Amino acid sequence: MNEKLIENGLLFITLILTLIIGLMLFFLISQSMPAFGQIGFQEMLAGLKWLPDMEIFGTFPMILSTLTVSFLALMIAVPLSLTTAIYIEEIASDYVKELFKPIIQTLAGIPSVVYGFFGLTVLVPLIRENLGGTGFSILTASIVLAIMILPTIISLSQDAISNVAFDYRQASLALGSSHFQTIRHIIIPCALPGIFTGIILGLGRAVGETLAVLMIVGNVAQIPNSLIDPVRTLASNIALEMGYAMDIHYNALFASALILFAIIIVLMLISTYIQHKWGC
Repeated sequence: MNEKLIENGLLFITLILTLIIGLMLFFLISQSMPAFGQIGFQEMLAGLKWLPDMEIFGTFPMILSTLTVSFLALMIAVPLSLTTAIYIEEIASDYVKELFKPIIQTLAGIPSVVYGFFGLTVLVPLIRENLGGTGFSILTASIVLAIMILPTIISLSQDAISNVAFDYRQASLALGSSHFQTIRHIIIPCALPGIFTGIILGLGRAVGETLAVLMIVGNVAQIPNSLIDPVRTLASNIALEMGYAMDIHYNALFASALILFAIIIVLMLISTYIQHKWGC
């Protein structure tokens, strides 16, 4: 009786959460439709200019900037995260493992505004003095985002590596493979689904990050010519303009949010597919 009650309670909570998410999505779509209807779906996605005063709402530069900043952050974070996870799980002593654990947890718990402030006070002047430009740029935002997503990728990569069956390791070593050969040819291939899941979740975090990016990306809605150009991401655009937006401008921002939501959903679906289809 008690077990049945608990099961029903858990089912009820799950249904409530699903309903809340569904209502949020319905609200997002309903607020976006006027913009898509008046501006046009193709113009919203492919338009090159965002000029609210002239009722021109092209999101392509911001979509491109969002993906550029996020993928560059991923290119910086993945090698660091993967090597760190392999070292902690396969090479480091127990003392070093215990030393790294609170460091990674601390990185995960630092508020976005602190990362943004670090970028604003350290990276912006550094890039301005050494590479030119204003310092508010794709590169600055990507470096900060890379640091922010490190804990996510490291933690999930560690879990994936530690979950590789011990028998695989023993069999590889018994056949004469060295420790590093076992890591390269057995452990990493078997852990790939979990590693890729961590990478994609880190990418999702980067795509949706707002405050830290808002502080250091420059917030210019343009197609960049170089990594030191200022740009504006979808998330930072919504945060900048939602406070004063009205009428079709208001709806266009909701349409931007829907596009951002769609990008993240696609990333989550890819993560789920990889997790179920790949690996040992």
